[in-house]
Amino acid sequence: MDAFIRFTNQTQGRDRLFRATQYTCMLLRYLLEPKADNEKVVMKLKKLESSVSTGRKWFRLGNVVHALQATQQSVRATDLVPRICLTLASLNRVIYFICDTVLFVRSTGLASGVNKEKWRRWAARYYYYSLLLSLVRDLYEVSLQMKQVAHDRAKREKSPSQDTLGYSVADEETEWLQSLLLLLFHSLKRHPPLFLDTVKNFCDILNPLDQLGIYKSNPGIIGLGGLVSSVAGIITVAYPQMKLKTQ
Repeated sequence: MDAFIRFTNQTQGRDRLFRATQYTCMLLRYLLEPKADNEKVVMKLKKLESSVSTGRKWFRLGNVVHALQATQQSVRATDLVPRICLTLASLNRVIYFICDTVLFVRSTGLASGVNKEKWRRWAARYYYYSLLLSLVRDLYEVSLQMKQVAHDRAKREKSPSQDTLGYSVADEETEWLQSLLLLLFHSLKRHPPLFLDTVKNFCDILNPLDQLGIYKSNPGIIGLGGLVSSVAGIITVAYPQMKLKTQ
């Protein structure tokens, strides 16, 4: 209970809970809409989703500052690839949060002259760039982990009595694929923070891909992706050691 209280006392923790609720409503609404007798439930879910989305915007007003701080931290990364990817990702996230704040101000009626669709598209574009760069960083880290696992396996396989991955395939054309997948599995298994970050960014990018028309999805897929991403985010907030660190 104490851990839950500490979690909810954090702004990020509350935002993650609100986000999980928002995407759960979206997913449930998608699943229930085809049935005519669920109209009232669907309307309630839609209202709850809208209310939670509005509430989240209050939590996100300070995210521009957080993104700027993240930019300063990423500049100090020792490895060149993460330094470039994370710095550019953070800068794009800053622009995204600025666009998001403008949209929030417009929704309150304080800036009714703002072109909503234009700013929404800008927000989606810079959010997409940020996530894409974060995924590039994740894939780079995955490749390093795979090299390390392959190196460790090669050292162990010098002993003819050991076969740590224990795979055997009759078809030589599929052997390389099985080996690659096993290597990927063991790489992510030994580095849970990298696994969580990769899953989170992959699920998050579905939304801007749909908004920008790059890859169209339905609310069910976006809702499921958002829920999975939110759960991953909740884990990293509740257990800071599960957050991927900048080297």
